[in-house]
Amino acid sequence: MKQFLLLITALVTVLAGFGQVTFPGSETDSNPNPEIVKNIDINQSPLLNEMLSWHISNNKNNKQIEGYRVEIFFSSDANAKDKALKKKVEFLTLYPDNTVHVKYITPNFRVRVGDFRTKNEALKLFKEIKSTYPLSFIVTDNIDFPLMKPLQYE
Repeated sequence: MKQFLLLITALVTVLAGFGQVTFPGSETDSNPNPEIVKNIDINQSPLLNEMLSWHISNNKNNKQIEGYRVEIFFSSDANAKDKALKKKVEFLTLYPDNTVHVKYITPNFRVRVGDFRTKNEALKLFKEIKSTYPLSFIVTDNIDFPLMKPLQYE
């Protein structure tokens, strides 16, 4: 029985080795791009090129990207703009390292803080300010490109 198992093991090992052998004259090794790939004609509408160039120029002109901010205040009162500006000053005195944006999105004045690429980054600030601003929440917004900061190791 042991001799039979040894014979089967030897045969499997030898046959597995032949599975990796390439034969001479094989097209796959010498020519990675078959002849058909070299002669492909693409027929497409000229509008496709116009759309592509419009998309490229639109992205070059856009100075913002989609991201997240934490909204700490919104109001549509008669003096909402003054309240929003006071909230901005109040926030900057408590958290001077963050950016603050006052926006008017009909019908509310909104105060949003931070420029975060991911929701996780916004969540960190949200947890930090939740005790001071209990009505705050995370929103999606077009954010300014983040500044390139050198890595800080703690």
